[in-house]
Amino acid sequence: MPRLRFAFPAGAGRAPRSVIPGFRLSLGLMLLYLGLIVLLPIGALLLKAADVGFWGYIAIITSPRTIASFQITIATAAAAAVFNAVYGLGLAWVLVRYEFPGKRLLDAMVDVPFALPTAVAGLALTTLFAKNGWFGAPLAQWGIQVAYAPAGIVCAMAFTSIPFVVRTVQPVLEDMEPELEEAAATLGASDLTTFRKVIFPTLFPAFLAGTSLAFARSLGEFGAVVFIAGNQPFRTEIVALLTFIRLEEYDYAAAAAIAVTMLGLAFLMLLVVNAVQTWHQRSALGEG
Repeated sequence: MPRLRFAFPAGAGRAPRSVIPGFRLSLGLMLLYLGLIVLLPIGALLLKAADVGFWGYIAIITSPRTIASFQITIATAAAAAVFNAVYGLGLAWVLVRYEFPGKRLLDAMVDVPFALPTAVAGLALTTLFAKNGWFGAPLAQWGIQVAYAPAGIVCAMAFTSIPFVVRTVQPVLEDMEPELEEAAATLGASDLTTFRKVIFPTLFPAFLAGTSLAFARSLGEFGAVVFIAGNQPFRTEIVALLTFIRLEEYDYAAAAAIAVTMLGLAFLMLLVVNAVQTWHQRSALGEG
């Protein structure tokens, strides 16, 4: 009886090749970039902060001026993030759901804070909200001070971080199927119920990511804030400015200690955001 022979294509036993060759080279370049740009500076920062010792670190972080700067920075960044969460969601909704003259211009202007140097943004905001400025003069008549006050810090942080919310929510709104809203309306759901039960749960992961990015950007903002804040210790001095002052005083260990604390807060925020997103996904799967 003749023996059967099966012809296999060349390379059938090997793993399929990637569409883009050079995996090892690209992985090596990525790891090299990650090490030089991210891990090496963070490692140097941690080593420099370790020079002061544990009790020295505690003394630096718990000094009244440092605590005041942390309180001001976190409070104003949180206020800016809340404002951007509401306004950014509304702006993304308008850009996606409605057609009106100048829509493309408005959509392009959302990215202006990314393209504009932060120092220029700070100078422009200071000019507008000063007591003799276009916006500051009418507000001063009502006893409202924006420039050289915490309100100015919130304004500058909100201006520089608003694109994060809009650009993360906008694509999800564009990809959302209108049949879901039509089905909810057919079942008798009101507009508010449809938004709360159908639309917002779909937007929530992107909305949370954009808001957290806006908050993180506000925490580290320097150029736009330094001009409009007035840099008054215990009133309008932010953490980034205090770190810069310590560097000018050649107190590198104190600057590193303050920066490490901000880095730890940023990582803690990322952990909380990831935990909330994981919980939301599990809840959505459970309901499904």
